[in-house]
Amino acid sequence: MSNGFIHISQLSKKYKDTDFYSVEKLDLIINKKEIFGLLGPNGAGKTTLISMLSGLIKPTSGSISINNLNFKSNKKKIQNLIGVVPQEYALYPTLTAYENLHYFGAMYGIKASELKTKINFSLKSLGLEAFAHKKINTFSGGMKRRVNLIAGILHEPKILFLDEPTVGVDVQSKNVIMQHLAKLNKQGTTIIYTSHHMKEAEEFCTRVAIIDRGKIIAIGAPLELITSVNKAKRLEDVYLHLTGEELRDHV
Repeated sequence: MSNGFIHISQLSKKYKDTDFYSVEKLDLIINKKEIFGLLGPNGAGKTTLISMLSGLIKPTSGSISINNLNFKSNKKKIQNLIGVVPQEYALYPTLTAYENLHYFGAMYGIKASELKTKINFSLKSLGLEAFAHKKINTFSGGMKRRVNLIAGILHEPKILFLDEPTVGVDVQSKNVIMQHLAKLNKQGTTIIYTSHHMKEAEEFCTRVAIIDRGKIIAIGAPLELITSVNKAKRLEDVYLHLTGEELRDHV
């Protein structure tokens, strides 16, 4: 086995009553401490792939190993290593930010004395200290995104899965979120991230994979991919060159 932290081999997912695979025979190695971007049109398989990697859904076929642990026989150990920040808010709207985070921290098994310190530190780090005891349903989109992020990292995961972590937020919130993620990565967290923000991915990721129709169609460092396509000046040019310009709306 190579030095890869995450090994994906011939991974496929076909949902019941569908005619096509959401992810099909996908091979991928992600290294420790990478910031790895998964980019692709709507319905390309990004969220399905992250859901399989984080143990939320079972593959139809293929294998996943994380830190040399196979998912089939070490699911619990692997889930202790990972944090997930979904695109949808995983928060209780009628509870306060503090109450939400206390609930998630207790679920991770963090000791009560340690949990209080972690919550207060995280809220302060993400500019939410003054709103700790306000209900989530009074928060702006950017504030909810930041609490959503804290909920996924309280237990200090080795791998963090992020599905569109800055969608629908203002520039200030986006800046705070991206800075905090960069800091976590410097401290040793491997980040796997999906986004439709090409400029953000170009600046943030050490490596990206472009996925379309359940398959990886390009992989490499952003600059490598840009230089590989004639006249491309930015990652968005590469993306459109490879995936085409037709609309991918779906229901």
